[in-house]
Amino acid sequence: MPENMAKDRPSRPPKLHHTTFTTLRMSEMVAWYGLVCGLQPVFQSNEASWLTNDEANHRIALLSPPGLKHPTDKSHETGIHHTAFEFDTFDMWLNNYIRLRDKGVLPFLKLDHGITMSIYYQDPDGNGVEIQVDGFGDWADSKEWISSAKEFAENPIGTFFEPEKLVEARDAGLSFKEIHERTRAGEYLPDVIPENIFLPEVW
Repeated sequence: MPENMAKDRPSRPPKLHHTTFTTLRMSEMVAWYGLVCGLQPVFQSNEASWLTNDEANHRIALLSPPGLKHPTDKSHETGIHHTAFEFDTFDMWLNNYIRLRDKGVLPFLKLDHGITMSIYYQDPDGNGVEIQVDGFGDWADSKEWISSAKEFAENPIGTFFEPEKLVEARDAGLSFKEIHERTRAGEYLPDVIPENIFLPEVW
């Protein structure tokens, strides 16, 4: 990092605390984030809700001010593409995929980024939600890899995969490390490779 940029940063930067969305589907959004991410409302009304799944007072806020309108072409408009949530272990992450699959909640995008193995869903308003597990099991290792690996520089988006093939590989006794390496090598590709990573249009 250039020296002048480092000097412009706060000496003790603040931590990311929450993300706020506007919505016209308050009850649907509260229910969906509860199902997918375990977020429960600390306060909920038709106008505003605050949700959390840990010790914080909230991690997601939902606002519905008067005069709010749906976007016209969200998938091709600038702004937040997705918000991410991370599981501690590969098994927890894959078990969550199975749990949601069995409830009819399916991802629109599945990518092994190297730093993470990630499954992307859409909430009722079409916002992207990434559910991930660290590809190295350690933030220090994945941080070092993303900053120095030629592999990441050449392919930062990652390798597509089919989650059901990961389920089969784990059932066959393969470890997280083996599955991660084979996924990166393209052994678990889906039958159809997505043409892009745009959010699917839901309006």
